[in-house]
Amino acid sequence: MLSRMLSENQSRTLQAEWVEASLMNYLAHVFLAGESEPDRLGGLLGDFVKGPLPCGLPPLLAEGVALHRRIDSYADAHPAFQRSRARVSPARRRYAGVMVDMFYDHLLAAHWPDYSAVSLESYSRRVYDLLDAHAPTLPQRLNTVRLWMREEDWLCSYRSLDGVGGALDRIAQHRLSRPGTLPGSIEELAADYDGFKQDFFEFMHDAQAMTALVRQQR
Repeated sequence: MLSRMLSENQSRTLQAEWVEASLMNYLAHVFLAGESEPDRLGGLLGDFVKGPLPCGLPPLLAEGVALHRRIDSYADAHPAFQRSRARVSPARRRYAGVMVDMFYDHLLAAHWPDYSAVSLESYSRRVYDLLDAHAPTLPQRLNTVRLWMREEDWLCSYRSLDGVGGALDRIAQHRLSRPGTLPGSIEELAADYDGFKQDFFEFMHDAQAMTALVRQQR
């Protein structure tokens, strides 16, 4: 495995970056990006690019990152996403945004056949291959993370409550100086699964229409 091929220090650094990045909702972003390779790459790159665009990026890739940001803003303002945040118990409400992001990636993976005729396994491999093909030009953090993404098969792992819950727990353990109530937060999804699911279906229907319109109007 990858970790056995590296020195102890390299492995520790990679593990830290893996933990840091494993909370990001990659699947929803790359799916909503559509079929364009620059848009899909921008959907993955969006969390690693800061500041005003184009940020030195090629025009088409900058458009993909802009779409990623548009999706984030759209989600924050969408009534269904806001309802999902409100479903989180008051004790964990401060973490509701990142929790709902991950819950929605789980729900997309769990209901993948409703959204794509391509299996999630095949789709995930295409995403990993896309990252590999652009490895020389990726930001260092994403270029490192892509190794773990393929090895741990993050996109397919989102189908499992344990997989998503484990990612949230790792963030609480390794990224927060005061983990507070984030550990065990997958129980919030389990406690109101049908409610989160209905919110997700409503949001995804509208988000697909929104992103399609953005791409059409370019």
